[in-house]
Amino acid sequence: EAKTVHEHLIGSFSPLKISIYNRILETYLKCGSTDDAFDVFEKMPRRNLTSWDTMITGLARNGLGEDALDLFSQFKQAGLKPDAKMFLGVFYSCGVVGDINEGMLHFSLMSSDYGIIPSMEHYVGVVDMLGSTGNLDEALEFIEKMPFEASADVWETLMNLCRAHGHLELGDRCAELVKLLDPSRLNEQSKAGLIPLKDSDLRKNEKKKLASQSPLEVRSRVNEYRAGDTSHPANDRIYALLRHLKEHMKEAGYVPETRFVLHDIDQESKEEALLAHSERLALANGLLTSPARGQIRIIKNLRVCGDCHAAFKIMSKIVGREIIMRDAKRFHHFSEGLCSCRDFW
Repeated sequence: EAKTVHEHLIGSFSPLKISIYNRILETYLKCGSTDDAFDVFEKMPRRNLTSWDTMITGLARNGLGEDALDLFSQFKQAGLKPDAKMFLGVFYSCGVVGDINEGMLHFSLMSSDYGIIPSMEHYVGVVDMLGSTGNLDEALEFIEKMPFEASADVWETLMNLCRAHGHLELGDRCAELVKLLDPSRLNEQSKAGLIPLKDSDLRKNEKKKLASQSPLEVRSRVNEYRAGDTSHPANDRIYALLRHLKEHMKEAGYVPETRFVLHDIDQESKEEALLAHSERLALANGLLTSPARGQIRIIKNLRVCGDCHAAFKIMSKIVGREIIMRDAKRFHHFSEGLCSCRDFW
């Protein structure tokens, strides 16, 4: 649909304003279509700061941190001057590639070379960059050296990253500071030492909260799946393909992580339950109905479970396809047995 709208705009309203081109870039990047975004970016007759910023941030959000940083280098080589917003995308990109040294260098150059005074948002971005790469002690040291008192945003960011990495003691210390600064930030989950689920992570429609769903784009249509769904017309073929793939996956080293099945059932039943996760049903039908070697796109309204993530990596290599999945947290580009998120999401 995005391509159809894009073609209509080009055919009916050329030449397009830069602001329209930027919206097209943003749309493709939010769809995970980075190749289409690159194509539009390269063909734009003119670009502004927003064009570059949209590309840098969008590529990083899709897990393509190296491409994002390469684009930032091209931006500077063209003699252009970054603004404060662009550095947020740069910090995120450095976190994606795990290069904290480059990230800290860019943070230093913000003020020394470009006269940009870091805001609290920039400090949050650096803490996220350090923490997401597992450098939690460095993140704490960075916060303690801030020229002003850290906000609740800063401590909440570090709190969640500590808990994601299993550094529970430091996470609890951060939670105490968040409580002092803004008690409303803590819900029952965060008080219990868990990574909190925000209201925005859930659909507002109460009925749609009841089941995990994965729409899959097939020839400009969208099919919807629920965990354990057996209502699809191709149900028998879908499950047969999943069982067939499971045997090949086990030969490649896949071991089902049945801890993600919360029901009290035997091991075999747990493995069968994993097969019925909505994203796997979506993937199987995509393999059955899309052109060979074509990309498969899946949108999931919850965070993908660890077992499905491991399975998708192996399946991408077995079937020779790129699988693009957007879950509640980020984009995952599975290809040749690897994921763009580097197993952190």
